[in-house]
Amino acid sequence: MNDCDIKWRKLDYMQSAVNTSEFRGETLLHVESSALKDLAKEAFHDISHFLRSGHLLQLQSILRDTDASSNDRFVALDLLRNSQIAAEGILPMCQDTGTAIVLGKKGRLVWTDGGDEHALSKGIASTYASDNLRFSQLAPLSMFDEKNTKSNLPAQIDLMHTDGDEYNFLFMAKGGGSANKTFLHQGTPSLLKEDLLLEYLDERIAALGTAACPPYHLAIVIGGTSAETNLKTVKLASARYLDNLPIKGDGRGGGNQVSRN
Repeated sequence: MNDCDIKWRKLDYMQSAVNTSEFRGETLLHVESSALKDLAKEAFHDISHFLRSGHLLQLQSILRDTDASSNDRFVALDLLRNSQIAAEGILPMCQDTGTAIVLGKKGRLVWTDGGDEHALSKGIASTYASDNLRFSQLAPLSMFDEKNTKSNLPAQIDLMHTDGDEYNFLFMAKGGGSANKTFLHQGTPSLLKEDLLLEYLDERIAALGTAACPPYHLAIVIGGTSAETNLKTVKLASARYLDNLPIKGDGRGGGNQVSRN
């Protein structure tokens, strides 16, 4: 998704926790742990109660689609009504408020106090404690026994080092329904013919069913350097994180997406 398609909200109260300084002719960005905690807290509140305007417009288009069935319109209208209730900030969009997932890309010119993962986790726990969100995480006690952590921790937090002076985040709350709809299928190169591939995908998509919480985004990733990378790419694609990929490959192994036209 292009940055211009996203409506950002500035958190003015965090401004004192983010500063700059000069070092060896370069500008460093200093981010205090409190800023990371507050950012995670705000993020998981917002994604539990608000949908992107682009997603809402997609639901609206179903109501106007002359090819949509009465059931299509019923479901779309129900989802829109649900989003209106959730937007009041009291009840979340779904009872399964999900595993907290954070992907962070930290530029080399960004300095923090250390313990970024801990600070983000504290923010996540704060939101789940103060909002009407269900604790979904279970801690194993033995092979067959487990108990609820009652904090929705641990979260899945992946932090990466990049160039630049920005600290960018993707926050997601993935419910168990959508996680249980994630599959890895391994085929042979002979499937890479359009008619065979479409038939192959049609069977597997039909088998998924619809037992997952909205927003329901379907992503298909073909190939990759490993099975693990493939499944991680599926998760990112379902959040529209990879919408800026080119339509054609460059011959050097970079990813590309199928044209939407």
